[in-house]
Amino acid sequence: MRQIVLDTETTGLDWKNGDRVIEIGCVELLNRNLTGRHYHAYINPERAISAEAIAVHGITAEFLADKPRFSDIAADFRRFVTDAELIIHNASFDVGFLDHELSRLGLPMLRETCAGVVDTLKMAKEQNPGKKASLDALCERHQIENGHRTLHGALLDAEILAEVYLAMTRGQESLIMLLDEAPPDRDEAAAQLRDRKPLRVIRASADELAEHDRVLAAIAKGNKGQCLWLAPAPAQSDD
Repeated sequence: MRQIVLDTETTGLDWKNGDRVIEIGCVELLNRNLTGRHYHAYINPERAISAEAIAVHGITAEFLADKPRFSDIAADFRRFVTDAELIIHNASFDVGFLDHELSRLGLPMLRETCAGVVDTLKMAKEQNPGKKASLDALCERHQIENGHRTLHGALLDAEILAEVYLAMTRGQESLIMLLDEAPPDRDEAAAQLRDRKPLRVIRASADELAEHDRVLAAIAKGNKGQCLWLAPAPAQSDD
């Protein structure tokens, strides 16, 4: 199972207002293990970056002036993520921006080339309703060190999110191991059943049966005649 943990940084908060992607960071998981393969690119958005966005990620237009445009990196990016399941925190944000960039070039959307999208923000809210679900909050909840992160960066956030995702889905490891195990030998299982000693049946005594009936009658009396373990009384005839 190949998965790509992905994060982006942008010029602002809304691609519908013309904001663009300026950084993409991806790390690869194969059968729930980090492979060491990653994809990372800074992108010249050909537009200004909002002060609020710079305060978050620290990337300036001057730094990006000599970086490639999205059209220059699109092929390499698509090659890295194609056929993989994407793992993204607040997926609608990143997918919306990347789909917008792809559509500008007349290229297929992410969901057409990838095996699906897992939103860890949605997953976190389902696992812990009412609790904070930011990446920092999840790091604290799952005891993942992120003290080295002073500014957001796409590749760093993708690496942290990979650890968070593995911690959030740790129970799946045992399931995968069970699925990988060979099925038991049928002849061996049948032989074990034949060799099993017969169970000893101990029947209730008359006193125990009487006590059982007394308890059921008390339950029915306290529940207006209703008792799940008592057979319903036969219906009275009007004749």
